[in-house]
Amino acid sequence: MEYVKTRTIMTKSDQGEKWFGIDYHMNLYKGCSFGCIYCDSRSDCYHINNFDVVKTKVDALEILEQELSSKGYRGVVSFGTLSDPYNPEEERLEITRNALKLILKYGFGVSIDTKSDLILRDIDLLTEIAKKNSVIIKISITTSDDALARKIEPHVPSSTRRFRVLKELRDSGLFAGVLMTPVLPFLTDTEDNIREIVSQSKSVNANFIYTKMGMNLRTNQRTYYYKKLDELYPGLSSDYEAVYGNKFVCSSLQYRHLMELFLNLCHQNGIITEMEDIIAAYKKEVPMNEQISLFEF
Repeated sequence: MEYVKTRTIMTKSDQGEKWFGIDYHMNLYKGCSFGCIYCDSRSDCYHINNFDVVKTKVDALEILEQELSSKGYRGVVSFGTLSDPYNPEEERLEITRNALKLILKYGFGVSIDTKSDLILRDIDLLTEIAKKNSVIIKISITTSDDALARKIEPHVPSSTRRFRVLKELRDSGLFAGVLMTPVLPFLTDTEDNIREIVSQSKSVNANFIYTKMGMNLRTNQRTYYYKKLDELYPGLSSDYEAVYGNKFVCSSLQYRHLMELFLNLCHQNGIITEMEDIIAAYKKEVPMNEQISLFEF
């Protein structure tokens, strides 16, 4: 664990209506120890050095409270866009949990991206937040195959476990679903994988599944990904280079077929797939400049 200085925790989102209706971005941690070989957050543009070492921000909670108390609009705050908010250090430090207490105190909503079962610890806070504002939880699942998941996401709870986590969240009445991103060409872009993820999502009553049926690759992230592919599947990186070259967006070669299959299966099972529909289903209207009692929590 390393500690870094920062002046701000929350930033206003300019892509909210395009990405789950998020109003504010927030990353309490930098870096991640889950070891997912495809992680886009390794890219140079995010300026996270030594990505595999988890870092937290000095006085993060104090800065966050100042920022929450000064905002005029109690919108949805995103946890985990660059670093999983439930990394193993969180169990000891409870920075995410204490941030959720502040979210509840000041009446904001929350959007969480995670692969961790540690989120179940905070169901009490999440259900209280949902009574006042919007809550959406995205459990990231790239493959239904636990053996494959152990290779490409080596330090993450199994996919089977993540589906069970999703069930507990839904049983608690929280709006939650699957973030099926990325879909890895030549590895997870198969009919069987798509069918099984939809089937298991239905079995746990997931509200939604969102996917782009491909992945992004850029700069040093591509280098790292290819290195790991060569260790796990010798020669596969050459297939990527032959097909995608230096492209940023690397859609599955079966994009049209798999997307049609995915959409049809989700429609048949009553699972939301479109971004605007997901936002409409979970996001509540919050009035501007409503006064919040400091003694409410």
